[in-house]
This record gives sequence, C-alpha cells and structure tokens, in this order.
Amino acid sequence: MTEAEKRIIDTNEYNASNIQVLEGLEAVRKRPAMYIGDVNIRGLHHLVYEVVDNSIDEAMGGYCNLIDVTIHEDNSISVLDNGRGIPTGLHEKENRSALEVVMTVLHAGGKFDKGSYKVSGGLHGVGVSCVNALSVHLRAEVYREGKMFVQEYSCGKPLYDVKAVADSDKNGTKITFKPDSSIFITTDYDYNILASRMRELAFLNRGLTINLTDEREKTDNGDFKTEVFYSANGLPDFIQYLDESREKLIPFAIAIEGERNDIPVEIAMQYNVSFSENLHSYVNNINTHEGGTHLAGFRRGLTRTLKTYAEKSGMLAKLKFDINGDDFREGLTAIISVKVPEPQFEGQTKTKLGNNEVMGVVDQIVSEHLSNYLEENPKEAKTIVNKVILAATARHAARKARELVQRKSVLSGSGLPGKLSDCSERDAAKAEIYLVEGDSAGGTAKQGRDRRFQAILPLRGKILNVEKAMPHKIYESEEIKNIFTALGVHIGTDEDSKALNIDKLRYHKIVIMTDADIDGSHIATLILTFFFRYMMELIEKGYVYIATPPLYLLRKGKQERYCWNEEEREKLVKEWSADGSEKGIHIQRYKGLGEMNAEQLWDTTMNPEFRTLRQVTIENGVEADHVFSMLMGDEVPPRREFIEANAKYAKIDI
Repeated sequence: MTEAEKRIIDTNEYNASNIQVLEGLEAVRKRPAMYIGDVNIRGLHHLVYEVVDNSIDEAMGGYCNLIDVTIHEDNSISVLDNGRGIPTGLHEKENRSALEVVMTVLHAGGKFDKGSYKVSGGLHGVGVSCVNALSVHLRAEVYREGKMFVQEYSCGKPLYDVKAVADSDKNGTKITFKPDSSIFITTDYDYNILASRMRELAFLNRGLTINLTDEREKTDNGDFKTEVFYSANGLPDFIQYLDESREKLIPFAIAIEGERNDIPVEIAMQYNVSFSENLHSYVNNINTHEGGTHLAGFRRGLTRTLKTYAEKSGMLAKLKFDINGDDFREGLTAIISVKVPEPQFEGQTKTKLGNNEVMGVVDQIVSEHLSNYLEENPKEAKTIVNKVILAATARHAARKARELVQRKSVLSGSGLPGKLSDCSERDAAKAEIYLVEGDSAGGTAKQGRDRRFQAILPLRGKILNVEKAMPHKIYESEEIKNIFTALGVHIGTDEDSKALNIDKLRYHKIVIMTDADIDGSHIATLILTFFFRYMMELIEKGYVYIATPPLYLLRKGKQERYCWNEEEREKLVKEWSADGSEKGIHIQRYKGLGEMNAEQLWDTTMNPEFRTLRQVTIENGVEADHVFSMLMGDEVPPRREFIEANAKYAKIDI
C-alpha cells in the first residue's frame, strides 16, 4: 500500500464519529482566567499553544510534518498544518458539523477518543474552542476529501454553517484568530516567546518543520521575519542547544530510547563542567516543570546504575564520605520526554506527572541503556565518575561552609547582616526588601524608604557569578551569605542542597534595585542568576521584582519631569520645544542611583503609588536555562550574538 493510499484510509477512518463532546462552552468568556491562566501576556500566548497542540497531535500520529505559524500585522494569528484536517461530517449526537462541535464545545475533539490519537499533547488544556470563545473573529479552513471547508465565528458563535467553498487536493487545517481586546490586557504578541515554544516543539518532535513568520517586522531585503525550526535528531539536538555555552565532559550526548507498557521514553543527557543540575522533563510535549514520576524514575535509574558501575570499577575505594543522588546530577543537562496515553497531572499548575507506572518504566529503560553505554565507553565512563567524585568532595566542603554560616547566625542573636536596615513590619506578605547596588545608593535608599515596610540591604560591587563557581565558594561569599540570612531562609540540607524553608521567608517582595546602566544590568543579571540557580521557588511564587529608576530628569522653567528611556526623553523635548531642540531645557542624566537624593528616589522608584516594578517570571524554564548559561558562562561568541540581537531592548527578559 502506498503512503498516499494509507493517508486516504486514515483520513476516512478519522471522521465525525471520533469527536466526543464532554461539556459546553458557557463560562469561558465570563471567567477566562480559569481556562487559560490569566488575561495578560501568558494567557494571550496560551491561545497560540492550544491551536498548535492540535497540529502537534497530528504530527505525533504520523499524519503531519509541517506547521506554519504566522503573526499578522494586526496581531491576529494563523496556524496551518498538513495533517488530515478536522472532520467536517455530521456529528450524530450534536446534529451539526463535527468541525463546528470542535470549535464551539469545550473539551470536544479527537484526542478524547482513543481510536483517533494514541497519545496527545496539551490534554490538560482546554482546546481550540476556548481560543474561539476569546477571539473577536476566528476562521477555520479545513482541507480534506478533495474539498476546502470554511466556517467563521465571532466570540465563539458561528456566523454561518460549515460550507465547502472550493475543490482542493490538499489535506490539513488552517485556523486564523484575533484575540478579543476587551478581554486581554494586551493583544501584542511577543515573537521571542512564541519562537521559544516552537523551537522546543521542533526538538521534541524530530522530523517536524515549524515555520514562524512575523508580518509586523521586515528584514533588510524586504521579506517578513521568519525562522524555521527543525531537528533531525530530536533530543540530542536539544541538549546541544542548551549546552552550547558550557564546556562538555563527554564528546556526544548520551541518547536513550525505549518503550514499555505502551509508554515510549526518549532521553538525552550530557555532562559538562558546570556545577548546576539542569533536568527538563516533558509528558506529551507538555513541560512538566514540577517534575513527577517520570523524573523520579530517571533519577533513580541514573543514581543506581552509575553508583553500581563506580563501585565495581573501584574508583570510590579511597573516598572517605558517602556519595548521594545530587552528586550524580551535578553538571548534568538532561531532557526526559515520555508519551503517556492517559496522563494524570498533579500540582498547583497541573504540570506534575502522577502516573505511578511511569516511574518503573523510565527507571528500567535508563538502567538498561546507561549500563550498556558505560560498559561500551570506558573512557567516558571514567570521566563521568571522576566528575561525580569531584561533586561529592565539593558538596562535603559546601556542607561545612553552610554549617559555619548557620552557626554564626545562631551565635549572633538575630542572625541578620549588619548592613541590613530592616523594617518594622513582621507580616512577610506586607514587607519588602530592596537589594541595592553599592553603599552610596544604599544610604540614599535608607533615607528615602518607608521604614514601616521597606528594608534595605546594600550589596558591595558585583556578587559572585554562581554559574561558574563551585558550591562551597557560593556559601563562602559574604554578599550571598547576607542575602540568605536577610531573607531568613536556610541554605539547605545535606540531602537537598537547594531546598528552601520558604515558610521562614521574611519578605514577599524582593526588589533588585541597580543603576540604569550596563554595570547595573550586569549586577542585576548576576543576582537573577543566583536566584534562578539556588532560589528558583522565590521566582516561581512571584516574589522577585526589578525596580525601574528613571534615566533622566528634565527641567524647563518651573516644570520638572522624569523620563525612563530615550523615547520618553525625545518625546518630552519635542513637547516642550517648538523647534524640537534641547534649547532652554535642562537635562540631567542619572548615571547611578546615588545621584538622586532620597526624596527623588522615593518619588520615582520606591513609592508604591507611583513606582513601576517588573515582576520576574519564567515563561519557559528551558529557554531561561539557555539564556543564563549563555550570559554568565565561559563561551564568548554566543553571548556576543545574543547581546547584538537584543541590544535595542532596555529590559531583561527571562
């Protein structure tokens, strides 16, 4: 049977009877945040992911190898695939076209019918009908059975019945939608956020081509900005991308692939000379950043297999202390991807896999493949074990450093750093701490703050770059010790060196306040790197912020106004000057926070009524890992490329 004949049969078997209706669509427009998380930037981009997920399901089933995603000039989005096309026949239960059912009924689709998809991505999502409900206009075009079918909708309601408008020899689906500006705080799509997710999906689905086009921006030759995401090898390519700025310990990533109990498992792992553990896990293309049973199975299989090999080789004989699980994962970058027919998700954000059977499956596959790799590659095996021994030695030294810090804290009474100017508020939910660059700016901030709820901790110079430092050096750093003790959190236990006793946190707003220049941005990035690697939970809970001090103070006569960027300054100069010059206008450029007096700093940067704080969030943990390792690692070329590409942006995007 030819591929074309097989495709026709598959298309015929995937029809209206495969579409199951679970519930209606009544409440989506009324309470959109319940369905897509929020109505801000994250929820806006989630709409695209929901549509793309349907195309990815076709790709995972083997029916689609091309997806085109386009951001149009008006911030509407088109997603086109070459899959089988959404069924358009009569849905017997609903007595209307299956396409209309899919587009207007929440949780209706082929992914809920086991005969249509063995596994599907985004199963804990809400489907394309939710996108339809939250769009002022949506157009669905379906190419199948030799026809092009069309239906359009407004705010989720069909404008006419599904109709065949032309003959076509193509197969696939095209969805074009424009988010409702009366629901979303912003309808301006961020190209980089979408590019990160499309890149991720291409790595997770090898052989799939995803084109991302931005019609709002043109290149020098007049073409629209376009990127093509494609990976021939899948996860090993993903590892190569993540570790491009890290020095590798072994020449090639270890690739593991297997299937047990109808659960396919793909893993790629690479050891590098860094001291951080970077494990990223996926279930059906969903990033399970809270981990779960698949991640637990990987850790168990990795630890047991490596420890058995190390003991057999005799390399642990002279070690005077035990090795634990953390030591086997230091300097390890790994991607764990599993496909589970009926995933059960747990956790606050529904991104933690709970299926117990998956743990044993992953454990067995890792043990089997890793044992073979170690036996067949003795040179690389020895390098890995030596890295584990080095990690154990460093952890032992770090434990002593942590104990010393905690002992000093107990002996000094309150245990708070001498430089900390604390606030009187004891309710952490109402208290803020400013991490301020330098003693001079710290002094100004202390004078300008509201002592009732604002604490100030000055930091001397640039803190340690934790991306390149061994753990015990981190705990010996005076500035980092001051941050730990001021926040009130413990540095961790021997079993989990990064565990935080978050209930002891003394402030629920941790504000990084640095100068508005290159040095200030560098210091802010160093502090963010420290939080990302050692206090990730603070970022995940939304406790970390960046202050935005003004760049300029403009005066003309008795008028006085602050400007936060070059655009604001130029606009104000034009507004105040008839001929657009700087004539008669006094412009003060703030090179540092210390150049402001206490009242100015309070008015512009610290007063809750007027200040602007940028909350640090992680849209994509994998991309954040890549950016931090690139910005703070040893490799210069990737960092230079990133800075050149992002020089026009005056904000730190994570």
